[in-house]
Amino acid sequence: MVKAADIPVGGGTVFATAKIVVTQPKAGESKAFSAVCTHKGRTVASVANGTISCPCHASTYDMATGQVTGGSAPAPLPSKTITVSGGSVTIS
Repeated sequence: MVKAADIPVGGGTVFATAKIVVTQPKAGESKAFSAVCTHKGRTVASVANGTISCPCHASTYDMATGQVTGGSAPAPLPSKTITVSGGSVTIS
């Protein structure tokens, strides 16, 4: 389980072991996506400046939608169902 307070507003956190990236584009708006890059299947590494980035071949994704914004990725990151309740984030 992830604490909502651990996800920075305007940023996000990559949970490499679970292969999930959780973002908070705006205060109170949480999103979750697969952390597996759609180009070569590597795990994305970071979230900054509105972008989820994969260091392998410079693929980038929009942190609010998972849509490709640059690089070699052929498809968006698949979204995950996210629930925020009582300060905890649950992803399914």
